[in-house]
Amino acid sequence: MATLKPYRRQRARGGVPFHEARMDLRYSEADERFRSELRAWLEDAVPRFEDSHDVPSADDLAGRREYDTAWQGTLFEAGFAGIDWPAEYGGRGASPTEQLVFHEEMARVGAPYVGMNFVGLLHAGPTLMSEASTEQKERHLPRILRGEEVWCQGFSEPGAGSDLASLRCAAARDGDEYVVNGSKIWTSYGEVADYGELLVRTDPEAPKHKGISWLILDMRTPGIEIRPLRAIQGSIEFNEVFFDDVRVPVRNRVGAENDGWRIAMVTFSFERGTAFVSEMIAVSRATKELAALARKVTRNSATAWDDVALRREIGRLAAELDALWALVKRNVSEAARSNQPPGLGGSVLKLAFTELNQRLSELTMQVLGRAGIARSDIGGLPLDDLTEKALRSLSLTIAAGTSQIQRNIVAERMLGLPREQRTES
Repeated sequence: MATLKPYRRQRARGGVPFHEARMDLRYSEADERFRSELRAWLEDAVPRFEDSHDVPSADDLAGRREYDTAWQGTLFEAGFAGIDWPAEYGGRGASPTEQLVFHEEMARVGAPYVGMNFVGLLHAGPTLMSEASTEQKERHLPRILRGEEVWCQGFSEPGAGSDLASLRCAAARDGDEYVVNGSKIWTSYGEVADYGELLVRTDPEAPKHKGISWLILDMRTPGIEIRPLRAIQGSIEFNEVFFDDVRVPVRNRVGAENDGWRIAMVTFSFERGTAFVSEMIAVSRATKELAALARKVTRNSATAWDDVALRREIGRLAAELDALWALVKRNVSEAARSNQPPGLGGSVLKLAFTELNQRLSELTMQVLGRAGIARSDIGGLPLDDLTEKALRSLSLTIAAGTSQIQRNIVAERMLGLPREQRTES
């Protein structure tokens, strides 16, 4: 692992001693050996994969599934799938800093990202490892890791987004089955998913946080209707999902009945803790690309880069990203030491990173000026890609818990401030 050497020293300020702690977050020799091994494999594997697989269009969901799962299978065969999964579940059992090296090297060569099975690999899979029965783990974890199962998430509802505990999708017990009725929204890739993590209300009389259960849903079950939603940037990965007397075996429940809210918090800890690592590396690269873009775009007789205020803002973004990367290292190291899911630091990271990403997108559009309204490349500028990223950034402060929710978590659970007044139904 990386060197994590806290030290403390006392100083006097106005006669009052205080402690200052510092962490030296450098990669170890073992981490660098892993980097060399991974880099050598990627430099051969990525070109071979790209030569044999065409990148599908955004609307070709079946093609995207095939592309993403083929890359997952390539990682699995090489022993790099589930880099952070324990070896007992088929992963590599990498140390936290090896995980960061993995993400750095994947981003450096532009390797395919986790893709449409981000729920299975980053959220549902880790939750199953933490909370599921032995039978459930054996059934699903190997198939997720090999790229044979794609998962989606059925949490949010039209009237239960930020206030997720207000969900109304009901599951009534009928012998060895639950009968599910209701709807979900923003279910990414539900059309091509095999399974979903589903939150349902199993006790309508209990307080809203107490009557929820976490189910494994087979997306091919009769009674499920999926309707695509077209997003602002034109893609159709989001869906509405409707349930009409959908029968789910009780054996597909993860954990105890009505304990689903606690298990959902485990899922959220993974969703907010480490799931943004790859995106953060991509944004760091995008910041450098913005500086290069500013040197190309002309304004009157100068380039955008000649604007001192613009250079200052780009520098500030780069510095903040560097600080957030140090926070990532702290979060994953803390999780490793405690042998628990990522903690509340994940909310700090999610809040800061997603809002920074929006600022980067706004600055990019400012540099492009009128060209930013184009959806096709002009003058050698990748306008379609830049505009798509800017539009997508709008959703990041909503997905995985809104910025307002994250601020409440930080204020109440980390800083000990008074709780916001809520009406419990």
